[in-house]
Amino acid sequence: MTNSATSKTYDRSVLEADLKAIHEKGVPGLLAAAHTGRELLTVRYGVAELDSERPIAYDSYFRMGSTGKTFTAAAVLQLVGEGLLALDDLVEDWLPGVVRGNGNDGTKITIRRLLQQTSGLREYMYDVPIWSAKDFREHRHDSYTPEELVAIAMRHEPNWVPEPGDRRWNYSNTNYVLLGMIIKKVTGPERSQVVTDRIIRPLGLDHTFSPGDDPRLPEPHPKGYTEFPDSTEPVETTEVNPTPFDAAGDLITTAADLVRFWQALLGGELLAPAQLAAMKETVPAPEWDPVFPGASYGLGIARFRSPCGPYWGHAGNTPGHTAHSGFTEDGRRGMVLFTTFWAPNEHALPIEKLINDAMDHLMCSPGVGSQTPAGAV
Repeated sequence: MTNSATSKTYDRSVLEADLKAIHEKGVPGLLAAAHTGRELLTVRYGVAELDSERPIAYDSYFRMGSTGKTFTAAAVLQLVGEGLLALDDLVEDWLPGVVRGNGNDGTKITIRRLLQQTSGLREYMYDVPIWSAKDFREHRHDSYTPEELVAIAMRHEPNWVPEPGDRRWNYSNTNYVLLGMIIKKVTGPERSQVVTDRIIRPLGLDHTFSPGDDPRLPEPHPKGYTEFPDSTEPVETTEVNPTPFDAAGDLITTAADLVRFWQALLGGELLAPAQLAAMKETVPAPEWDPVFPGASYGLGIARFRSPCGPYWGHAGNTPGHTAHSGFTEDGRRGMVLFTTFWAPNEHALPIEKLINDAMDHLMCSPGVGSQTPAGAV
């Protein structure tokens, strides 16, 4: 980042320039909502559908992907705060016999390790047939239960079986599917209902929900596109059965709702101080270094680096959509940025770097920096 970028006052023109740069890397459409600490700037760029001039509606629905992990984590930490379970409870205590076989051992994995991605459990998602255009077209409406997803992971040997003090980190959606199952075991209702009752409804997130097995998005929404290895052009992938994403990332939302969520979470509205502090205890996430250099991971939340200091958030990918969130320590200033393009390949890296630049421009604008209280303007 240049010195001029760090000293320029942040306004709509800066955000528009950032979205334009991302669009020029092949992203059909983008929508971003950036809160400066004084006002919310919502900016769109590109089109809502290829071969059209239709702009993305400001109140469009998007899939948030793995940003939903933060919702799941917040629900778990609320239960911890109420004494209904503990971070050091074992998976085996709540789901006896579920994490077993091929070296997997639920007696060695705590709820904290699931939340922090330090369990060593393997990923199930790569066995879900959505990674080529051919497979996606044939299997986009396939439905899965959480138990089926975990069973897929159990076919594989773990990356490691954790021992006390082990801080090795490996991102796996399996961890969060298990957390969803534990939420149901503790409370009775399905994880989606618990998240709705405890987080979505109290915050007034009227446009955020778990769609179950419905592959559609509500109107208005942009079409989403995916660059598969076996296709020469991006494939339209808007509709997909979201059950493979489950508690790891099945939620649908809008930009305004997601900004509200992050500001409420980091502002202390959702969690007691002890639980919010536990959420922010991080371990290094070296697996993310190519995209997010120096990032670390807490309990369902990531700590990212900018030239002006750290910020908090999460990223998420689903076929056709990506979601990126980054907010200051107290949540007052930050951004939600959606795209209508998913590239599960090397093409994603230059796009991700430009998205990181867009976050840096907001974090490093006057009023935010290592010597300035987070969110000050």
